[in-house]
Amino acid sequence: MRMTDPCTDASTTDTSARRRVPTGLPGWVRAVLRFVRTTLIIFAKFVLAAWLVLAVYYSNLPWPWARFALAAALAAFAVWALCISNRRATRTVFAVVYVLVVFWWIMIPPSHHRPWRPEVAVLPRAIIDGDRVRMEGVRNFEFRDRDDFTERYETREFSLDHVTSLDLFVSYWAKGPVAHTFVSFNFDDGTPPLCISIETRPEVGEGFDPIASLFKQFELIYVVGDEHDLVGSRASHRDEEVFIYPLRTEPEGVRRLLRVYLERINEIYDRAEFYHLLKNNCTINIVRYANTAGRGGRFDFRHVFNGWIDRYLFAAGWVDTSIPFEELRRRAWITEIAKAAAHAPDFSSRIRASHTP
Repeated sequence: MRMTDPCTDASTTDTSARRRVPTGLPGWVRAVLRFVRTTLIIFAKFVLAAWLVLAVYYSNLPWPWARFALAAALAAFAVWALCISNRRATRTVFAVVYVLVVFWWIMIPPSHHRPWRPEVAVLPRAIIDGDRVRMEGVRNFEFRDRDDFTERYETREFSLDHVTSLDLFVSYWAKGPVAHTFVSFNFDDGTPPLCISIETRPEVGEGFDPIASLFKQFELIYVVGDEHDLVGSRASHRDEEVFIYPLRTEPEGVRRLLRVYLERINEIYDRAEFYHLLKNNCTINIVRYANTAGRGGRFDFRHVFNGWIDRYLFAAGWVDTSIPFEELRRRAWITEIAKAAAHAPDFSSRIRASHTP
């Protein structure tokens, strides 16, 4: 089977491929190697051109028409430089343009000063004094619908010495290998659980866009809130399927993890950061901070495809393994419980009842 790269001269590609394929191999092996090499070249050119065009389209140019026009012009130029022209000068110009766009993209700064949606308008901040923490900007909205709510931010105080356990929430907006994950830190002195969700910080009129999130279109926020808000709104008003998994951890490890979270919350408060779908998102950061706090374990593909993170936790022994996984997942499903307990004062204990011995 032979495949010709449409972005290079056919005779040149064939001759070049023949030179790079070791002689003395069976003909079918050489054909396969040429096919693989040509496919990789085509894929590399496509990725280069796609990144260039999307980086300009999602750039910080203030005029949408200008971004679109420049991106279209660069797309046409990339096709010409990589697929039609064989002149060295043309590809040199393309390389120079590429470097300039990369430099421009790197210099795009994040900001705390944008017209934020009210759900993410207030950044939390932790004031730490020994083991005592005063958390400002704790969100506790009263939701009547997804976009109809009473805004309420609170200041809460708690002691790190009373942190005892950690729960992981997995929330699905659609069936599949991708979900949203967030955590709650639990206390043994009657303090309500402290729920922390790592999210994008959209502006008014914006919604989440996975491609845009790869190109500096969303800042990062750590939403610190009450479980009535963060858990209840997803189950009752965002039509998400929510699961809760108590994690098998030692209290000291949970305290170290919370300290890592508090440090990051304050860093974000002082200096804006961009959210990134693959590098700076909910699950990757949870794993990263768990590593900092002393977690042992390697990277797993389910850290990216986090809709399967519960299977990873079960296989790694981070959740209850005394029962089959399917039974654990059945107990973890709290969507209907959260809906029924929406305004109940014992909301947090009710969503945990199925895991209570």
